[in-house]
Parts: sequence; structure tokens; C-alpha cells
Amino acid sequence: MSQIYIEYIFKVEPFQPGTEILIAELGYAGFESFVETEDGVTAYIQKDEWRETVLEEIDILKSEEFKIEYTFSEIEQINWNSEWEKNFSPIEVDDKCTVRAPFHPERNFKYEIVIEPKMSFGTGHHETTFMMLQYILENDFEGKTVLDMGCGTAVLAILAEMRGAKKLDAIDIDEWCFENSTENVERNNCKNISVYLGDASLLKNQKYDVIIANINRNILLNDMEAYRNCLNPSGSIYLSGFYQEDLPVITECCNNLGLQFVDNKKKNNWVAAKFIVSEL
Repeated sequence: MSQIYIEYIFKVEPFQPGTEILIAELGYAGFESFVETEDGVTAYIQKDEWRETVLEEIDILKSEEFKIEYTFSEIEQINWNSEWEKNFSPIEVDDKCTVRAPFHPERNFKYEIVIEPKMSFGTGHHETTFMMLQYILENDFEGKTVLDMGCGTAVLAILAEMRGAKKLDAIDIDEWCFENSTENVERNNCKNISVYLGDASLLKNQKYDVIIANINRNILLNDMEAYRNCLNPSGSIYLSGFYQEDLPVITECCNNLGLQFVDNKKKNNWVAAKFIVSEL
């Protein structure tokens, strides 16, 4: 039986950063797949997950800074792999790392990650994933135990293992992401990554040297205490999935839990930040 989807066709002005912001907010609302077009994005949500009010919490649609028009219709299952092949291009991160799909030719990079993105979030194209890849390239992961929370495609965990991490847990609440991460871990011949389906409740009695959490502001704030409880005394945590204006509240939450701000990156108003366990 074919899965029925609702297709939304959005026209966005200005295209950037409007399209990226829209994709992120739609992802949090339950949309599963996105295809960028010349003037916006086409987004898909399963009919069973769709509701008439699905766009009510999409803040960018209320913003005066962007003009966004859309139409929507019901469609039958489409060939997702074909759609990605038409629209997914390789990325390069700081001349050290490339993220490509299996149908792209091999490239001469120190770290080459092969991702079959399907409908999962985390191909490296989004600003938040790109900045987190930069952080992993810039910091020491040799021999570290790592948690990739909200792993999406597991691209961050995969690079962390390539950078020397010895034991990694990749967790996502979405079943599609769980399946996709498992496939990508195997595809990249990773031996130290365990993928789990679930949320922060899985973190009880766990300990890590490094936590990577690229999710969104509300989940980060809600689960920060659980993350802090998992960090070893000299641990570090990298956070992303939020905007520049959210950094103060994220920092305050971290400070209250004994996490000290180190630095942050910014790309098109998206932010990634590093915190470490404060010294007593």
C-alpha cells in the first residue's frame, strides 16, 4: 500500500535565508522531506501526520521580512531517491571533509563521508550541520566517548569516529532517522557507533567526554540537564539548531548547570556554540 503525502510548494522572497529558516521550522512541525527549487522549496508531510493547523506555528510565515506564498495538494508516494539524486550535491568543509551521496564520484579529501540522505535531516547542507562538522574538525576527538543527540543521518557521529572517537552513541526520536543513521554507519564502515531510537530518557547512567546536540532551542533547553548529567568532569558539549537571538537563553541555561561558554559560530543567523564543564 502506497503512503499518501501532502505536498506543499512554497515560493520564498528573499530566497536566502528564508528557505533555510522555513525548512528548519517545517522539519520541527513534522515535514519529512524537502526539495529546494529555483524560487523556494517543496515540502512533504505524511497525510496521517497532516492537520489543518500544521502551519500555525511556522513563525517565518508571520514575519514581515519575508514574502512566502504556497499551495498544497495530496500526492501518492514518490521516488525519494530519484528526488535526492536530482537535488543533492556534495559539500566541502574547510578543505578537509566532504559529504557526498553514493551516486557521486569519490573525492580527494582527508575525511570523505557518504550519506544517503533520503528524508533525514543532516546532510551538511544546512548551516547548523555545517558548523557542527567544523567544530568536530577543529577539536580533539581522539579516544573520546561521544553522544550524537538528534543524530539525523549520523553524519556528525561518523566524522567524530573518523577523528578518533572510540565509543559513540547516536540517538534520534524519529524512526526514519534511526534507520537511515544505521544504514549510513554501515555504509561508512564505522565500527564504534551504536544507533538508538529514543529521546533523552535513554541517557540515564550514561557518561560521555563529548556531547553533540544539533536539535532546536526548545528541546535543548528542556533536555540540557540530562545532557549535563552525562558529561564527564572535563567534558565538552557542542550545541546548534537555534538562532543568534537564542544564544543568551541557551548560555544562561548552560551556566546555571555548570557549563561554561567557550565560543560560537554563526552562519546566516544560525548559531553553533561550544561549552565545557566549569572548573570547581
